[in-house]
Amino acid sequence: MSVNLSNVTRLVPSSVALLSVATKEKRDVMACGCMFVAEDQHFFIVSVAKHIFSHDLIEASGEFVLNIASEGQVGLAQKVGALHGQQIDKYQKLGIETEDRGKGKAPFIKSSFANIACKVVTSYPVGKYTVYIAETTDFAVDSTQKPLAWYGDRYFALKDEAR
Repeated sequence: MSVNLSNVTRLVPSSVALLSVATKEKRDVMACGCMFVAEDQHFFIVSVAKHIFSHDLIEASGEFVLNIASEGQVGLAQKVGALHGQQIDKYQKLGIETEDRGKGKAPFIKSSFANIACKVVTSYPVGKYTVYIAETTDFAVDSTQKPLAWYGDRYFALKDEAR
């Protein structure tokens, strides 16, 4: 008996992050899911396709920022995945407001629920992707925002605690 696994990953709800990355010469932003390694550790895991521009910049810089998307950034999350950073500056094209962190540092994206700066600790090739494990080096939280989750090809704002 054959099992079709094509939609199995859509069964797991995921965070929605806007991964920003920069070198001294270039910058990019992409949408991704991320997860923490353990609640008592400050390490995160992301996977990035090897053929995209953000991957090249992470490899060059060894760091990135996980901007945890807020309820108001659904459209932005959708748009950054449809544009290719090598050909255009997504920040300029989409009017993304950022907090400058210095030349060659990935910016914090304003209006995000949280901004988590990360330094790559290690990486693993997995098929067409590289899985990065990264350690938090800095963060900011805007408690007036509500974070997004992605489930079954749709976005959800996390507002109310389930009891």
